[in-house]
Amino acid sequence: MNITVTAERPESDKVVATITVPAAEVDKAIANTYKEVAAKYNFQGFRKGHAPRPVIDGIVGRDAILAQATEDIVNDAQPAAFEQLDIVPVDRPSYGEDAVVAVEHEDLVLVATINVPPTCELDSYDAPAINMPPQNATEAEIDQQIEQLLSYHVSFEDETEERAVVEGDVVVLDVENKEGAPELAGTDRQFGLGNAYLPSEFVAGVVGMNKGEQKDISWTQTHGDHEHSFAVSVTLKGLKKTVTPELDDEFAKKSFGFDTVAELRDAVKEEIENDKKTSLPALKEDRVVEEIGKHLTLDEVPEAYQNQVFSELANEFLGSLGRQGMNLDMYLAARQIKSEDFLNDLHEQAAERARQSLALDALAAKLGFEATEDDVKAEFERANVEDVEKSMKEFTESGQMPAIRESIRRTKAVNWLVENASVTEVDEIAEARAKKDSE
Repeated sequence: MNITVTAERPESDKVVATITVPAAEVDKAIANTYKEVAAKYNFQGFRKGHAPRPVIDGIVGRDAILAQATEDIVNDAQPAAFEQLDIVPVDRPSYGEDAVVAVEHEDLVLVATINVPPTCELDSYDAPAINMPPQNATEAEIDQQIEQLLSYHVSFEDETEERAVVEGDVVVLDVENKEGAPELAGTDRQFGLGNAYLPSEFVAGVVGMNKGEQKDISWTQTHGDHEHSFAVSVTLKGLKKTVTPELDDEFAKKSFGFDTVAELRDAVKEEIENDKKTSLPALKEDRVVEEIGKHLTLDEVPEAYQNQVFSELANEFLGSLGRQGMNLDMYLAARQIKSEDFLNDLHEQAAERARQSLALDALAAKLGFEATEDDVKAEFERANVEDVEKSMKEFTESGQMPAIRESIRRTKAVNWLVENASVTEVDEIAEARAKKDSE
C-alpha cells in the first residue's frame, strides 16, 4: 500500500505515528468492499456480484460499507507503517476513542499510538568480564560425573541408629490421606525428603519424628483466587541410609564395561570434553548476555513488553513440548510441578530476558550495528526457506521484517560481547565441592 508515515516518540516505549492513506487508495478499498459484498450476498433482481452500489447501500448500509473499508485500510496500512518506521510493536496499535471512517475521494489520516520496546541506556558499554570453565575436563568434573554414574547403582539399607528425622533423610512412612493428598498415600512408602517436588509443609512435618511415631500434618495452598486444604496422617516406619558401591576395577568392568577405573576415568574425560565443544560457546553467550543485562539503567520493564516476552517464552516452551509429543499438563504431572509455580518461574524468566534484550538493543545502538539487506537475506538462507525472495517479500508485506532486523542487530551485539569479553577460567565444580565440604 502506498502510504505516508510520520512519527514522534513522546515516551521511550511509545511511537505516535500519523499515517496518511491517499484518496486513490481509499477509493480502491471502498470499491473492493462493494465488490466483495456484491459477490458474497444474493440481492434480489441482480446476478451475484452485479448489484449496484445504491442497492447495496439500501440493504447493507453505506456506513457499514465504509466501516469495513476503513478496517481493511487499517489492516493493510499497519504493516506498511511498521516497515517504514522499522519498529516492532508489542501489542495492537491504538487509534484513539473517536473512530475515523474512510470518505470517498479523500485522504484518510490515521493517528496510531504504538507500544514498542523502550529505548534504554547502559551504565557501561564495555565488554564484561566473566568466568568460564576450562575447555579441558578437570579432575573435579570427572569425579562429579563418576559420582553421578555411581548414584544409579546405590542401594538403601535400614538405618540402625535410633534418631529423629532430619532434612534430606530417606524415610519409610505409612501415609493416610485425610484431605486433598491421595498421591502421598500408601503403606511402607519410601520418601527422599530432599525431593523438591514434595510439599515443603509435608517435609517440615516429618522432620523431627521418631520411629513408630504417628503425626497429623495439614497445610493450605493458594491456587489463583482459591485456597486448598490438605491433611494426612503419617506414621514413621523407619529410616534408610544410602549405600554407594565402592568403585574398583571389578566394579568398573562389571557395571560400566571398562577393565580398570583408569579406563573409565579416561572415557568420562573424553565425554566431558566432547560435550564442552558444543556447550561452552553457548554458555559463554549466556554469561555475557547475563552480565550486560545487569548494566541496564531501566528501573522497570514496561508491562506490555514484558507480556510480549512472556508469550514468546511460553510459545517456545509449548512448541518444544509438542515436538516431544507432550503437552503442558503431562509435563507438570511428570515433574510434580504446580501450575502456579511454573507460571511464576516463567514470568521471572520473561522479566530477565526482557532486560537482557533491551540491554542488547542499547549496545547495538551505541556501537552502530545495523541489519543490512545482505544480513537479512543471509538470515532467510540460514532458515532454509524454499524461496528466499518470496519469503522476504511476505515478511515485508506483513510487517514482520522489523523483527528480523531487530534480531540481527541483537545477534551482532552478542557476537561483539563474545569476542571482546574478558574471560577467566575457573574450575567451578571444584570450587562448589570445596564450599560444600566446608559447610
